[in-house]
Amino acid sequence: MKHPANLKDHSLESLRERFVSEGVPAYRAAQIMNWLYKRGTEDIHQMTDLSVALREQLASVWETRAVDVRKAERSVDGTQKLALATKDERLIEAVIIPEAKRNTLCISTQVGCALACDFCATGTMGFTRNLTTAEIVDQVCRAKERVGEDETISNVVFMGMGEPLLNLAAVKESIRIMIDPRAMGLAPRRITVSTAGVVPKISELIAMAPINLAVSLHAATNAVRDILVPINKKFPLEVLLGLLRSDENVTRKRPVFFEYTLLEGVNDSIDDAKRLPGLLRDIPCKMNLIPANSHPGGRYQAPAQDVMDRFAETVYNGGMRVTLRRSRGADIAAACGQLANTETTAGTSVEIPI
Repeated sequence: MKHPANLKDHSLESLRERFVSEGVPAYRAAQIMNWLYKRGTEDIHQMTDLSVALREQLASVWETRAVDVRKAERSVDGTQKLALATKDERLIEAVIIPEAKRNTLCISTQVGCALACDFCATGTMGFTRNLTTAEIVDQVCRAKERVGEDETISNVVFMGMGEPLLNLAAVKESIRIMIDPRAMGLAPRRITVSTAGVVPKISELIAMAPINLAVSLHAATNAVRDILVPINKKFPLEVLLGLLRSDENVTRKRPVFFEYTLLEGVNDSIDDAKRLPGLLRDIPCKMNLIPANSHPGGRYQAPAQDVMDRFAETVYNGGMRVTLRRSRGADIAAACGQLANTETTAGTSVEIPI
């Protein structure tokens, strides 16, 4: 069954254009954005600066909600994982990570994922479909309801289920809503989009706004990365890193965050650590090292702590900024590489649509 149009599918400019085409004054779009994102009101009938007649008209045409919380789990470290149901009963996951002065929300962009990275639980699901802009934005709305009254979602990372750059149109429109001061009002630097290396889409993404780019590297050689991140066979390291060296939005404006999941006996050698500074030379960047998180059916484990410490020290001594992150929410399968809602209908493998 086809559902009504959703107001959250539109940025302010898009909604203005849609309203004008339907005979609704363009300025009404800003009023509605204020209700939806500043006040958190989703009942059109309660948007009292609109006339009763207009409220009735809009309510007959538009929806304002795209996902609902089906299940919420809380980790011993305070991390919350939300299982969110879409209108067609697909389940996606979002993760709220509380810290001392901020709440970071990790959101999904697809139901499943087509890239099948070898260590990632989401890849085992296959790919079902892309999320709509409303389904992406509504993850933030639902998360705001889960934090304290005096708190908010201060940072958003597109690092959940799916490859964001394979759903770029919806991702860009959702970012427009997130950074618009008349909507969610997040600073662009508080938004991070992660990619496994969909090279043709990277420049388009980072040209739209000064958001952060994170690249899932996970290996220091093509031979290893071909196994861990299969898209590397299409866009090998020299192509991916060549683009990052040449794109002025990287070279002039902000660093790239490289994500490197440490896998015991696979990519955790001192030789690997020594390769990284040379491999990433001339790219302004920071290296985030992530201990592997186990999941059912997974065949990788995190290295011992002393191995990870030596790896980080070697990268640092090579002249790179480096952080060894600690896993958050692993006890509720909410950590990096663990998102794979077992209640979601499995998808099927598809050709990567690039």
